[in-house]
Amino acid sequence: MKKITTLVVALLLAFSFTSCQDESLQGYLVKSQEKTGFITFDVPASILQVKSDAVSESTKATLKTLKKINVVALPLNSENSDEVSAEKTSLDKILKGDQYKSLMRFTHEGIKINVLYSGNDDEIDEVIAYGYSPKMGVGLARILGDNMNPSDIMKMMNEVKLDGSGVNLTQFSALFSEK
Repeated sequence: MKKITTLVVALLLAFSFTSCQDESLQGYLVKSQEKTGFITFDVPASILQVKSDAVSESTKATLKTLKKINVVALPLNSENSDEVSAEKTSLDKILKGDQYKSLMRFTHEGIKINVLYSGNDDEIDEVIAYGYSPKMGVGLARILGDNMNPSDIMKMMNEVKLDGSGVNLTQFSALFSEK
């Protein structure tokens, strides 16, 4: 009888540990919308339309693979440094999972940025840009799409000049500026 009880308890413990899932990125984004101090917004892909004569048909096709962009940021202020640190730790844990693969890492004006993706190398379903600065705060942008092609996205970014003369990373630093 003791062996059966021990076996049942062991199975219940094993089941409870395996059924406890780590927080997902989607869950994190939803929870962040309810937290004080966070800046959150969703951008539908329809807003990303460009003038028909400004870009190639290839770029238009690539834009059609995008569905939505989610953005969440917690700007650093004099009262929330512990919260920013906790949020960074939480995001680090979520993004270290096997689901996300690193595309590139770089530093821009003191902001450490990590670009990750999910899906396979030919058909990406999600691109994540995660940034942290001990002076500005923490932020994340997630681009959702259907079978996005990495090389097509890079071509599109070059064509629509997202590299500095169009949408500039410094434009997003306003999200992190101290109030």
